Amino acid sequence: MAKQNLKDPSQNGRPPSGSGDEGPRGSFTSNSWILYILLALLAFQIFYYFNSSEAKQISWTEFKQEMLANKDVEKIDVVNKETAEVYIKKDKLGKGRYKDIDSSNTGPHYTFNIGSVETFEKSLEEAQQGVPPEERINVNYISRTNWMGNILSWVLPFVIIIGIWIFILRRIRPGGGVGGGNNIFDMGKSKAKLFEKGQSDVTFDDVAGLEEVKVEVKEVVDFLKNPSRYTRLGAKIPKGVLLIGPPGTGKTLLARAVAGEAGVPFYSISGSEFVEMFVGVGASRVRDLFKKAKQNSPSIIFIDEIDAVGRSRGKAVSLQSNDERENTLNQILTEMDGFGTNTGVIVLAATNRGDVLDRALLRPGRFDRQIYLELPTRKERLAIFKVHTKPLKLGEDIDLETLASQTPGFSGADIANVCNEAALIAARRNKDAIGMHDFYDATDRVIAGLEKKSKIISEKEKKVIAYHEAGHATVSWYLEHADTLLKVSIVPRGRSLGAAWYLPQENVIYNKDQLVDRLCAALGGRASEEVVFGKVSSGALDDLEKVTKQAYTMVAYYGLNEKLGNISYYDSTGQYEQSLQKPYSEATAQLIDQEVHNLVEFAYERTKKVLREHREELEKLAQLLLKKEVVFKKDLVEVFGERPYEVKEEEESEVVDEGDGE
Repeated sequence: MAKQNLKDPSQNGRPPSGSGDEGPRGSFTSNSWILYILLALLAFQIFYYFNSSEAKQISWTEFKQEMLANKDVEKIDVVNKETAEVYIKKDKLGKGRYKDIDSSNTGPHYTFNIGSVETFEKSLEEAQQGVPPEERINVNYISRTNWMGNILSWVLPFVIIIGIWIFILRRIRPGGGVGGGNNIFDMGKSKAKLFEKGQSDVTFDDVAGLEEVKVEVKEVVDFLKNPSRYTRLGAKIPKGVLLIGPPGTGKTLLARAVAGEAGVPFYSISGSEFVEMFVGVGASRVRDLFKKAKQNSPSIIFIDEIDAVGRSRGKAVSLQSNDERENTLNQILTEMDGFGTNTGVIVLAATNRGDVLDRALLRPGRFDRQIYLELPTRKERLAIFKVHTKPLKLGEDIDLETLASQTPGFSGADIANVCNEAALIAARRNKDAIGMHDFYDATDRVIAGLEKKSKIISEKEKKVIAYHEAGHATVSWYLEHADTLLKVSIVPRGRSLGAAWYLPQENVIYNKDQLVDRLCAALGGRASEEVVFGKVSSGALDDLEKVTKQAYTMVAYYGLNEKLGNISYYDSTGQYEQSLQKPYSEATAQLIDQEVHNLVEFAYERTKKVLREHREELEKLAQLLLKKEVVFKKDLVEVFGERPYEVKEEEESEVVDEGDGE
């Protein structure tokens, strides 16, 4: 017990033997002797250099005029034909200009560089002209070897080279060096992060709004925990599950929940981590990843953003005949369902670009299940709000039902962002709890951007913006299939100068009348400018972009045009993305353009007709906007009266911004 206590890390502050920190510490100890030797040699050389001689460096002129002329020099030693060492007579030491030199100092006392021996001898001879031979200074030529300098000049390079090689060799060894195994020979090793049981704190309870998807994924987890339940009937677990959906719908979160629930080794890696500039590295990493997973089977491999390596090989844009990404994809295909066995390894992958994936990757036997994650409905958004508001301190006026209905088209990530923004806004206002007003402001912030009240807008421009937004509101109010209007604002937000907030119906399909009413509502701002001012501005850029795209979709995709008939040129396979050739003739292209133009013009004329019929309400709303800047639904009811086509509240869901760009 005493020995165990001595090695207890709680007693001495060091990690126990065999811990992960021992490798780096041992590496430093074994390599540091080289550093110690180098430092000792350097210190000795410095000491030898500064203490080998106390002689002061002087010039030839100083030696000639002050020492030689006064007959103070006893002798001169020329060392290695380079340096002259001057010895002063003993009776001169400690006196006059030599008072700083102790009489016990045997010398040399001064040194100077001679240049060449011939020049030195000639100069010395000229300086001693007229001096009797017996009084002339003795010059001795001696050779002196700097053993330490020679040793360092020969040994030090070899020591440095050997030290570098030892460092490289230790890095090459698996687990060697600081960071263990992070060396050039590990380039082909997998970079997947391993999650053991209990390392992930996310569970299926943290994933809200994906009930159908969770059923599919839970079955995979249940198979890993209770395989006999399925194998007794001869069933086989799917080899791969592919999650496809828009960004922010919870694909990665669902994978983290699988890691937390499965109780088996979970390898997580991004598709881009397989891609490397060196040929063969991606395929090597795939082999290493599946090798580790098989060794620890049953296990799960999660590949996030698999489209980075799983793109269709026919559509891969590459100037090389042998694309590294294709080699990586081929290795993934072989590992998932090749000639060899892949027992006990389930591949979970996620992407928001399912249309570009290779068909061989999507076939049964590789990804047997393809699960599509859609944007959450109102009921699902309510569940997501409950999850993300759980750690928040909410006020008594919070109504999650209302918040769920006012965020249509929001993904789970968007809702999480709204909750966080609401908390930040409440903290900025020094509130003790988050209120509904904070959530409304956070929703506006996420949809339309930061409010810019300080943006300088002239009165003339402000009037145009007010009539523009009033036009959107008026047309939306009086058209049957337009979305319910909630709020109109002419306060600049983000890149928009004004905005209108709607409460759209979450329909699955739309008919032609509904789509035309949406076109008219989008054109309401531009039409209002023409009806009121007789000319239009550039403020409808965002509206025109939406109108043009929707009109082309109606004509070329949905088959809602009489002249083209029941024909759709929508390409769900993406084969024409990289092609310069269209799937229709030039004459058909001209017909599509003409029909789109006619459709937009029809919607524009209809919009102007509605505005002329309700010109009085348009003027009232515009003046109210100029006065209040923000108008809510109760104000709209006072201006327009009750909306004739108001939908039932339980069928509503909210906030789509019709902001207008500058």
